[in-house]
Amino acid sequence: MHSHHLLLEEPIRMASILEPSKPNFFPAMTKIVGTLGPKSRSVETISSCLKAGMSVARFDFSWGDTEFHQETLENLRVAMKSTRKPCAILLDTVGPELQVVNKTERPISLEAETLVTLTSNQEQEATSNLLPINFSGLSKAVKTGDTIFIGQYLFTGSETTSVWLEVNEVKGEDVVCLIKNSATLSGSLFTLHVSQIRIDLPTLTDKDKEVISTWGLRNNIDFLSLSYTRRAEDVRQAREYLSKLGDLNQTQIFAKIENFEGLTHFDEILQEADGIILSRGNLGIDLPPEKVFLFQKQAVYKCNMAGKPAVITRVVDTMTDNLRPTRAEATDVANAVLDGSDAIILGAETLRGLYPVETISTVGKICAESEKVFNQDLFFKKTVKHVGEPMSHMESIASSAVRAAIKVKASVIICFTSSGRAARLIAKYRPTMPVISVVIPRLKTNQLRWTLTGSFEARQSLIVRGLFPMLADPRHPAESTSATNDSILKIALDHGKASGMVKSHDRVVVCQKVGDDSVVKIIELED
Repeated sequence: MHSHHLLLEEPIRMASILEPSKPNFFPAMTKIVGTLGPKSRSVETISSCLKAGMSVARFDFSWGDTEFHQETLENLRVAMKSTRKPCAILLDTVGPELQVVNKTERPISLEAETLVTLTSNQEQEATSNLLPINFSGLSKAVKTGDTIFIGQYLFTGSETTSVWLEVNEVKGEDVVCLIKNSATLSGSLFTLHVSQIRIDLPTLTDKDKEVISTWGLRNNIDFLSLSYTRRAEDVRQAREYLSKLGDLNQTQIFAKIENFEGLTHFDEILQEADGIILSRGNLGIDLPPEKVFLFQKQAVYKCNMAGKPAVITRVVDTMTDNLRPTRAEATDVANAVLDGSDAIILGAETLRGLYPVETISTVGKICAESEKVFNQDLFFKKTVKHVGEPMSHMESIASSAVRAAIKVKASVIICFTSSGRAARLIAKYRPTMPVISVVIPRLKTNQLRWTLTGSFEARQSLIVRGLFPMLADPRHPAESTSATNDSILKIALDHGKASGMVKSHDRVVVCQKVGDDSVVKIIELED
């Protein structure tokens, strides 16, 4: 039985679905990004998150100060050392996010069919009929009949925690709205989103720049999540800013697509960005519900063909308070994997949820099961057809390595790389086996000092589906002068054996440079 995206053996015994899955050394090829916060910042909890399958830690600066996040990061470093599991760091900017300011933090009850005024005067206290916001230009941006959504951690869909408003009239700088559903808002900040309206604020705000140039620079962040990316120019400006901040010129920029503008300019943004985050919470407001799946599938496909990571958000919201996901959420995670997503971001589920470790573990298990029925053969043919002929040298080597690994049923592909590009190209063809990316450090100078590169490149593999990085000894060159110089390969194989990826008599495909030539070779392991 072959369907378009599924690969199922014929005939399939339904009872076999109930059989327990074989344990793997890693939970899944699809990566999991966990947002660290109040419920997930102790060394013990972070260690458990890493063991459960988290490979990237997200720090969301739309709340909390730099001291709080620094303390959490120090705990992450301790946890990485004790578990011996690597983890990349993603800084999520605030961007032009509109917020309701509730200084008293008392819950605010809003009644359906009553009026509430949105005011730019932040000195006023938030009440059931007056909500102060952090933006003075709202009255100029909206008109009667426009829709505004307010909620915490954008929006669970529960009618009790988020509210939608209809603009009734504009009075000077105030906007009077009709409340469409009853809800109780609790906490100090709630995000405000105006459906399909451009907000005239910079994508990288002064607050974002301050956080990046202090906290980000101090901690050598691997990824910058650029919230509310609306045009390719936003990515270019962010990259220009990072280029002036020492080692942050190596930081990868992931464009976060969360409104109709980002959707409209998606192709040009994809060309500029290093990866894409589909922020489905906000997108679900700008798009009609029946169009959300279509955008997700198209966007992920475009990322796959470009060989750039696609990251999905908002998959198991109900696990913030519950130990199990809903049936729809479990299916949603599986569909994200079958669509071709590289990674899944967990937000409130790990930030303030009751079950951060269990959520990571559950999502990892669903991903692993989905990968078993991912139709790699169909995906490979589609990717080769999209690339076209003649292929570039590196693309040809990468696709050949994957084809060889599948034909000989290799247990792993080992790729030697300096920049990480060769390993990412192999991962682009979605091999069914893990790819050990052996990053060889390079010595470089800026005329003032010598530095070794490699650690950034290794950590940045941690968001790519199927890539498992290993940082090599800098004394080993990436381009072996002799084909017999296999000492670094032996170290990689030992690493694979120790982690359970390879065993005696397995076949392994190796991709490396020997002199000026790129070589793909097949090795059969002895006892």
